Amino acid sequence: MGRDTTLEVLMKRTLLTVDDVSGCWAIMPTPSKPNASDINATDTVDLEETARTAEALVAAGVDGILTQGTLGEAATTTWEEKQAFLRTVVETVAGRVPVFGGTTSLNTRDTIRMTRAVREIGVDGVMLGPPMWCQPDVPTAVRFFRDVAASCPDVAICIYANPEAFKFDFPRPFWAQIAEIPQVVSAKYMNIAALYMDLNLTGRRIRLMPLDVDYYAAARIDPQACTAFWTSGAVCGPSPVIRLRDLVAEANRTGDWTQAKSLTDRIAFTYRTLLPNGSFKEFSVHNIGIEKARMDAAGWMTAGPCRPPYHLAPESALAGAREAGLQWAKLASELDGGQSA
Repeated sequence: MGRDTTLEVLMKRTLLTVDDVSGCWAIMPTPSKPNASDINATDTVDLEETARTAEALVAAGVDGILTQGTLGEAATTTWEEKQAFLRTVVETVAGRVPVFGGTTSLNTRDTIRMTRAVREIGVDGVMLGPPMWCQPDVPTAVRFFRDVAASCPDVAICIYANPEAFKFDFPRPFWAQIAEIPQVVSAKYMNIAALYMDLNLTGRRIRLMPLDVDYYAAARIDPQACTAFWTSGAVCGPSPVIRLRDLVAEANRTGDWTQAKSLTDRIAFTYRTLLPNGSFKEFSVHNIGIEKARMDAAGWMTAGPCRPPYHLAPESALAGAREAGLQWAKLASELDGGQSA
């Protein structure tokens, strides 16, 4: 099948719904070339590693790919780089799993322009956080998503609910209103303590996807609604999160959650050194560098150096990240029978 025919097929796919969002959704970084930290570099995306990683994720069994968020370096890749990267991912995946690409910007008009363009490339949806130059209030945030959805009616939306990145705490009134937008099918969700209330406020019309290490707890809270999670660990070696997905599904059938809890505890062990001083706020300051250091240390993919201005991070934070990556790789190797990198 040629490239044009492949893209035609992708574009004719129907709009995704909440029922299409399940299982393990991998967060994929934008792999960089060795020159990526150079402020004069104009072509920093390693497209060969992009294709290899996307293919390996699909082959491993992930259920979807999210990319071009924070650690995907959406803020520091040029528009030309974004298009080349997403085109490579879409063409490699070829419709086998959904692909969501981030199109967050500092204003509604640019976000609409980019969202229309990446839909033409063939993404199934976009991952969006509200503009963050000025701290948004609830009416501003909700209006932003309504305007994007109205202008791009054929694109599914995943709410990128990161309070540190967007200076917005995604309060309860936000979730109650955002659920009225039909294209909003999922959320990259972090507030496990508020999960039950937010599920009720959305009428379970949005798939609230927690982090891998919170998936067990979310599934125990509401096993029918909490059937998907996001993971940056997948690109440190996908076997732990693929296994977690399957164990939670099995526990839903049998009522025996012992193995799912045990694997969750082992995944949590790998996170012990990831957050500097145990602080998510401190982690968020150097999120990109920390996560890419973890990925490179794990050795399953080459994430590469960070793009400026976020290429600076304290060695203490990077050392903790590398240890987290090594611990994840150790767990993945064990689950793979000693065959992981």
